[in-house]
Amino acid sequence: MSGLLDTSMVVRYLTGDPPELAEQASQVIDHEENLRISDVVIAETAYVLTSVYQVPRKVVVDHLILFLQKGNIHPFALDKGILLQALLLCRLSGRVSYADAIVWAQAQMTDEKTVYSLDNRFPQDGLRVLAGKEK
Repeated sequence: MSGLLDTSMVVRYLTGDPPELAEQASQVIDHEENLRISDVVIAETAYVLTSVYQVPRKVVVDHLILFLQKGNIHPFALDKGILLQALLLCRLSGRVSYADAIVWAQAQMTDEKTVYSLDNRFPQDGLRVLAGKEK
């Protein structure tokens, strides 16, 4: 069977909290053959783990990377390799937000590789980041 995961499944699976819900999440995540995860769920999971559970940023990124490397987990509308690179941008620098990293991954998959941003911290690796319309 296949389907989309929501944030509650991923958070319970990664935290084991509470145990009964973590077990339900584990039954799905460890036994279903083809599960998709959206960029919104990845960003929200990272946020919940960092802010609610107070998990250090590097640990959150490492856990998300291990989770995404599972053979039955497939990012929805993103290349898994590029998404993993994006998460590493968050791990290496506290200045790159999870949402910006996902936008970076999406831009990597476009022909233009251009992002318009007013955020001086937006990751530029392999992209053209512009603050306004080029003349």
